[in-house]
Amino acid sequence: MAVEYDVVVIGGGSGGLVVAGVAAALNAKVALIEKHRLGGDCLWYGCVPSKSLIHASRLAYQVKNAGRFGIYSQNVSIDFAKAISHVQNVIANIEPHDSPERFEGLGSEVIFGDGEFIDRHTFKINGRSIKARAFVISTGSRPAIPDISGLEEAGYITNEEVFSITERPETLAIIGGGPIGCELGQAFSRLGSEVVIVAGGDRLLPQEDPEVAQVVATQFASEHIRVLTKTRVEKVEVINGKKVLFAAGEKIAEVEQILVAAGRQPNVESLNIEAAGVEMRQKGEAGYGNSGSKKGIRVNSKLQTTNPRIYACGDVIGGYQFTHVASYEANIVLKNALFLPVIKADYRVIPWATFTDPELARVGLTEQQARSRYGDDIQIVKQEYADVDRAQAEAATIGFAKIIVRRNGQILGAHLVGESAGELIAEIVLAMSHNLKISALSGIHIYPTLSELNSNAAFALTQQNYEKSLRLQNLLQKVFQLLRAFG
Repeated sequence: MAVEYDVVVIGGGSGGLVVAGVAAALNAKVALIEKHRLGGDCLWYGCVPSKSLIHASRLAYQVKNAGRFGIYSQNVSIDFAKAISHVQNVIANIEPHDSPERFEGLGSEVIFGDGEFIDRHTFKINGRSIKARAFVISTGSRPAIPDISGLEEAGYITNEEVFSITERPETLAIIGGGPIGCELGQAFSRLGSEVVIVAGGDRLLPQEDPEVAQVVATQFASEHIRVLTKTRVEKVEVINGKKVLFAAGEKIAEVEQILVAAGRQPNVESLNIEAAGVEMRQKGEAGYGNSGSKKGIRVNSKLQTTNPRIYACGDVIGGYQFTHVASYEANIVLKNALFLPVIKADYRVIPWATFTDPELARVGLTEQQARSRYGDDIQIVKQEYADVDRAQAEAATIGFAKIIVRRNGQILGAHLVGESAGELIAEIVLAMSHNLKISALSGIHIYPTLSELNSNAAFALTQQNYEKSLRLQNLLQKVFQLLRAFG
């Protein structure tokens, strides 16, 4: 069968752009297909705009609370439209990196349109049938909208609209207590909205260590962000111009705007993947990586779909839904699709962060997962931010690092909550990636920096083990007695 391309990438988000850009740089013949615009959810509706808005909201909070440092600002005002303008400016500054011109300059053919598979070897777009040695599906995901009576009629926004509104809602209900709901809930609260977060689970951020998530919940309470757990919105009505939310037959909130942040669903509907022999995995069905909890395209360890000539990566497979993971998976796909499919994805060391204030960062196993897998062969070490001098200097003493290790020193997981947690965890990720023991974290760290949190944790574990070992204490006591006796 004659083919026109080495690889055809369907979807111009984080994963697809990595495949297309690197493959073209290697002189492969590449087509990059995108329905709307390059950059994906991360650039337009996710990582970039959310962190820009969070930064603006954090500055507002710091100015309002600067009195503890002897700095006073009277009548602080917030121009919400200007904050949103900052967000859009950041997107505009980054967008050229993901522009069609850049990828055409690298050697990819960029095709815009809405296409579909017509058989196992052919993708049809704009009336043109395209064949390739390999296809990559990287079409991402979109907000999942819960089935709530009256929600559509009342109206709502998601992360796809929230960064374009120019008027701040005076009152805002957020459906969903995960990372998106928590990040945007705190940001809008700090920018002046009265916020209520409605979470179906028994706590916020259910994927995080409970101790870590509780620190964020406590901070939310201190900022007067209302949180309703174990609550599922059943109905929304518009009454006197307000959107009224009901749960268990009772009114729980009356707001100006509703933001839905209740999970994601893969973008596959228009692709006709059935014709290509590509199967979907249903929600709850075991999948590769951590994809068992969400619906997505079924892939094997080499990220091949049920049609071995077609690969998939990123949100569309329903696994770890992070830009950095999509990029990692794209590199696996790239090598397997262009050459021989022999490389397997390894999800042992996958870090992520939630950019609330304080930040959360995680890599590896939770304490519960570690105990389930290793039983008594684990140790837990915690280091408080309050014990780090730089944290005291900056009044950033809320939070801690919690590191889970085996008794031989192998790091199984780490959970940080506090200032710059997303930055601080990188050192632990590096150690885990290279199979270094926790003692590797005890090397020289600049004083005073927050990075001492990690080295202090390593030293704390050594001290903890020493205090538990009476045999070692007695041995050292005898050694020092002998040394003194001989001068």
